[in-house]
Amino acid sequence: MKRWRNSTVAVLVLTLGCVGTVVAPMAPLRAEASRPIARTLSPHKLLALDDYFRGLVAERKIPGAVVLIQQHGKPVYADTFGNRDSGHPMTADSIFRLYSMSKPITSVAAMMLVEDGKLKLDDPLSNYIPAFAKAKVGVDVPGGDEHTSFGLKALRRPITIADLLKHISGITYGFYGEDPARKRYAQLDVFGRDWDNATWAERVAKLPLAEQPGTLWNYGHSTDILGRVIEVVSGQMLGRFLKDRLFDPLGMSDTSFYITDPEQRARVAEPFASDRMIGPVVGMHDPADVKLWQAGGSGLNGTIADYARFLQMLLNGGILDGRRYLAVRTVQEMTRDHIGSGSGVARDHFYFPGAASGFGYGFAVRTKLLASEPGPLGEYRWDGVGGTFFWVDPVDDMFVLVLTQAPSQRWRMEVDVRKIVYEALETK
Repeated sequence: MKRWRNSTVAVLVLTLGCVGTVVAPMAPLRAEASRPIARTLSPHKLLALDDYFRGLVAERKIPGAVVLIQQHGKPVYADTFGNRDSGHPMTADSIFRLYSMSKPITSVAAMMLVEDGKLKLDDPLSNYIPAFAKAKVGVDVPGGDEHTSFGLKALRRPITIADLLKHISGITYGFYGEDPARKRYAQLDVFGRDWDNATWAERVAKLPLAEQPGTLWNYGHSTDILGRVIEVVSGQMLGRFLKDRLFDPLGMSDTSFYITDPEQRARVAEPFASDRMIGPVVGMHDPADVKLWQAGGSGLNGTIADYARFLQMLLNGGILDGRRYLAVRTVQEMTRDHIGSGSGVARDHFYFPGAASGFGYGFAVRTKLLASEPGPLGEYRWDGVGGTFFWVDPVDDMFVLVLTQAPSQRWRMEVDVRKIVYEALETK
C-alpha cells in the first residue's frame, strides 16, 4: 500500500477506534447483525476509485476529496485526493461544510428525545412553538383577466413533529420553485440574517405554508424548525444538546456549527472560487463566521472520521463501542419509508430522493430496485449541497462516505461512485 494511503488509513483507524489491516475484508464486529453477510467488497476492485477521483482532480472538477468505505465495522477503502485549499494537500482530518448532511444528525437527536418520553411524534408543532398555531397555507386566488392574487387558507390539521421529520410539513425553502409561498421565503432572506433559533422560528411561522401538512413531500426548513423544538424540549441550545448527547459520547470532536479554534480553521476544506454557489444567490458560507443561528438542517461542519462514527452507530442498530444512543426499533422506524402508497403524500418534480426511494425520518430510503441505480432495498442515504454524500447499505453491512467541496459535482459523483462500489461487491 502506498505511503499516502497508509497515512490516511492510519488517521481514520485511530479515530474510528479500529485496529488491524484495513484493505482486506473483515469479519463482522456487530453483535446486532441479524443476517449472514452474503457479499464482500473486493479491495482490488475498489482501486478503480483511485483513478476516478484522481481524474476529477486532474480535470479540475473538484479541488480534493476524502473517501471512506466501511464494511463489517472496519474500513476497506480510505483515501484522500487533491487539495484541501490552495496551499495544502487534502488530509483525512480536513473539515467540511456538511450542509444537509446535518439533517440526519438533528433527526436522530429528536428521536432521542422521543425515546426519553419528552417528545411525541404526533404532537402538534404549536405545542413547542406557539406561533405555528396561526399557520396558514398560501394559495393562488384566480382573478379577472387571467390574473391571480395570493390568499391564505386554514390548515386542515396541525403540523406535527413527524411531519417535520418526513418533510411533509408544508414548510419549504425559498431558493427553488416559483410558487408564491416559496417566493416569500426568499424575501425573508433567512440565510442572510443573524437571528437565534427562537427568533428565526417565530419569523418562519409567519410565512405561508406551501401546501397542507401531510400532503406533499417538500424539501425545506422543517429540520431547522425541528432544531428549535429540540431546544424548547431540552432547555439547551441546539449545539450544546448535540455536543452533550451525540458528539462528545461518539467522539465527534471536530463536528460543530461554527469553527472558532485556529487549528481547526486551518483544516477547513475549500471549494474552487468558481464553484461556490449552492443556490441562485447563495454562496458557501465561512464556518468561522459565527452567527446566532444554529441551523439543524444545514449548519454543521465536520470530518469524515466524525461522520463515520455516526453512520456506524446507525448501521449497528443504534449502538457504538458498547454505548446505546437509540433503540434498534427506533433506527428501524427512522430508516423505513413513511410516504409510500397509502400515506396520502404526493410527490412533484422537486422530489429529490428520486423514483427509487421513499423517505423516512431524516433519510431517503430505497424502495425499488433499478439497474441504473445499484443498491439494495432498505438502503438509506442523504447528501449535502456542498458536495458531500453518504449511503448506508444494511444488507451488505457497509456504508460509503464521500466528502468534497464542489457543489456542481455531487450528483455526478454519487452516480459514478455507486457504480464502482457495487461492481466491487463479490459473492462468497
